[in-house]
Amino acid sequence: MAASNPGTELDLTWLARVRVNHPAVLKRAGQIQMKRAMKKNWQAAWLLRAVTCIDLTTLSGDDTPSYVCRLCYKAKHPIREDLLQALKMHDKGITTAAVCVYPARVTDAVKALKSIGCHIPVASVATGFPAGQTALKIRLAEIQLAVEEGAKEIDVVINRTLVLTGQWEDLYEEIRQFRKACGDVHMKTILGTGELGSLTNVYKASLVAMMAGSDFIKTSTGKEAVNAIFPVGLVMVRAIRDYYLKTGYKVGFKPAGGIRKAKEALIWLSLMKEELGEEWLKPELFRLGASTLLGDIEGEIYYHVTGRHPASYDLPMA
Repeated sequence: MAASNPGTELDLTWLARVRVNHPAVLKRAGQIQMKRAMKKNWQAAWLLRAVTCIDLTTLSGDDTPSYVCRLCYKAKHPIREDLLQALKMHDKGITTAAVCVYPARVTDAVKALKSIGCHIPVASVATGFPAGQTALKIRLAEIQLAVEEGAKEIDVVINRTLVLTGQWEDLYEEIRQFRKACGDVHMKTILGTGELGSLTNVYKASLVAMMAGSDFIKTSTGKEAVNAIFPVGLVMVRAIRDYYLKTGYKVGFKPAGGIRKAKEALIWLSLMKEELGEEWLKPELFRLGASTLLGDIEGEIYYHVTGRHPASYDLPMA
């Protein structure tokens, strides 16, 4: 993991100066999406890079210990061994970046990963996920419980009301308390961008979250009507760049929610490379929150290696 972001004092004058050019953002996001697709070995290499940045996620009401165990095994073996051998990548230790679950399933994930000798971290959502509307003391207790159960990363969710009503000091203090409750555990702050009302609010919320000590900022819970979209991602990564240029602290970025296709993953990687540079193209600073994306990536790699599309039984659970 990259070094933690210690945060800074809340700078309200910086927030007051924020102006987001909406048409320019849409134009730039469209340009990134229209980039010529990579082919053959180049595409396979970038898809494997995407795999190493996935937080393999299950956040369903019907999650069970056995399902979490299967998910953990898939996280350790994300791509079929024979496909990796064909690409001469079987000895590179390719795994997903983490497994992400509800707090109640953290113990299951920790035990499962330990039993198969896998050292990837367990991430847990917390703080009243997905709405963030429960009492603060309950949200803080949820963080502490997940940490005690063995989570190494906590994905907290903000109370969007504080953004929509411009209560930036309260938002800052709330996230600072989340940061304190996380201790040495890495903290990703979910903004719920589909519910923030404007790109200007997205930028301001991104800044406040970073000032308050977030190690990552994350687009969505995956439960909103609008989740990870490229204009929002562009605004967030530019906030990350501006924060880095001003403070020297590198903050990671995690788009999440609705990312299902390999092509989308490649566009997100392209956005990171062009806006933040290659140093952000690693799991320490970039994650993809997804539950079904891995299956499509493995299918694309299968097609690259064999020349045919896989049948449903050709690939294990993804």
